Amino acid sequence: MTRKALSIAILSVSFLAAGCAGIGPSRLKADQVDYARALGDAKKREILAAIVGLRFADAPSFLTVSSIIAAYTFDTTGGVNLNAGSGAQPNYALATGSVSYSNHPTFTFTPTTGDAYASAYIRPLSPTLVMPLAESGIPIDLLLRITAQSISGLQNGTALGGPNASGSPEFFQLLRALRRLQLAGELNIESRNTDDKAGKNDKSSKINNADKGGVFITLGATRSGSNKAVVDDLTLVRRLLHLSPKMKTYEIVYGQSADHDRIPMVTRSVLGILTDLGAQIAVPDEQVGSGATQPSIGLIGGETRPTIIVKVGAKVPQDAYVSVLYDRANYWIDRGDFDSKYAFTVVQNLMALAEVTDTAKSPVVTIPAN
Repeated sequence: MTRKALSIAILSVSFLAAGCAGIGPSRLKADQVDYARALGDAKKREILAAIVGLRFADAPSFLTVSSIIAAYTFDTTGGVNLNAGSGAQPNYALATGSVSYSNHPTFTFTPTTGDAYASAYIRPLSPTLVMPLAESGIPIDLLLRITAQSISGLQNGTALGGPNASGSPEFFQLLRALRRLQLAGELNIESRNTDDKAGKNDKSSKINNADKGGVFITLGATRSGSNKAVVDDLTLVRRLLHLSPKMKTYEIVYGQSADHDRIPMVTRSVLGILTDLGAQIAVPDEQVGSGATQPSIGLIGGETRPTIIVKVGAKVPQDAYVSVLYDRANYWIDRGDFDSKYAFTVVQNLMALAEVTDTAKSPVVTIPAN
């Protein structure tokens, strides 16, 4: 009996020690995924909060998670008390021990201000940054609807209101034709190194980073002329963009001046994108009547659906994709609305690209291994 009791006591103490030794690797496997998801979910809420706030003319603020320290503490104590017994005293072995566990993560936030704020959120996105995303599989009509304010003079909708708030019907006609060409494999986007011909003081050069490279679009890249629908779309695109039919490849540049071999595009800033998305949110009539916000921007040209449908109500569905509380009302995006979720993801990716600078650093996650 003494040997059996002693064995049990020793095994108990060994179990406590083993639990302490294995916490590092086990937490690392779980935390790598959990913290990545948490950062993504937090960013989604930050973006939605900015969109809703801009709907009511509130200036957004952004915080960058610069570091995460996952501080775990797992303490164990144990001991064995063996009594061999004498006379009427029975033999016994007593194991004692205690276990304590605590988790105190530390997050460091850095506000985005000054030059970093202006560069990431106020400066228009460069066409050389935006357009290659279409080659990665993002629908070009969705991409341009979000990022372009005008293409060759054709105006997208604007959140500023006025008689042209809904944009030009030809703009949306152009987007649909470009999308059909993309699906047919007749549209190709390519980044190339180019010489800085514009000069250091030229606005187009500053936006396009022309000294580093340019972006080009090729129309009718594979089988132009073999399909009537493709030929019609190519003719329509060249007519709307005032392009020479003798060429297939055209450079996309920032600006408004039309050219026969270049496509001028005025792109939006991140704040411009978020403001436009906010202007499409359908809010209660009493909020418009009270002057808290402006009426929702109506869409034309066959696009009557908002880019991202944000719903408002007193209670958020439990399975909402993302939600925020603003001024005693809840705003959310339905998890079953794939189009809105995809467009929201595109916006999130655009913001991530805009936030990249020479001094930008990714969040540092520190997880103790023992």
